[in-house]
Amino acid sequence: MNHDSYDNAYIAGILNSAKTIAMVGASANDVRPSYFVLKYLLAKGFSVFPINPGQAGKEILGRMTYARLADIPEPIDMVDIFRAPAAVLGIVDEALRLDPLPKVIWMQLGVRHDEAAARAEAAGIKVVMNRCPKIEYGKLSGEIGWTGVNSGVLSSKKPVMRSGFQSFGVRQK
Repeated sequence: MNHDSYDNAYIAGILNSAKTIAMVGASANDVRPSYFVLKYLLAKGFSVFPINPGQAGKEILGRMTYARLADIPEPIDMVDIFRAPAAVLGIVDEALRLDPLPKVIWMQLGVRHDEAAARAEAAGIKVVMNRCPKIEYGKLSGEIGWTGVNSGVLSSKKPVMRSGFQSFGVRQK
């Protein structure tokens, strides 16, 4: 599969079918991206299991945190990886030892590991790399489409205002 570009139907199919998600690298720190992605996915009705050995046995956002994937007490549909690329191969190998296997391995923005992806796909697992399920869900549901995320370009830079009238919301007149 080409992991440089994903069809919207492929991503939508994953997000519509996944019900349980193991988030490897979940953080209890409320300013970390994994924290607010966890919060968002919970708000959308997903059952998310935080995986963080340093927080194992404690709760993050009301969810029990586990040290490793094998500790989760129920089958997982998707493994969402919030770790550096160097850690991905070990996480995928751990996921491949689960019974039943997860349906999806999802690597967050900035995370790509082609060898791990090939191993997962050889086992029949779908793979997404360098994407965020929070962003993809928002984009595909229309929550954030107007703001430019559908352009495929994400930026934290303040937009440059041109001369003339510009509206960033619904016009009142």
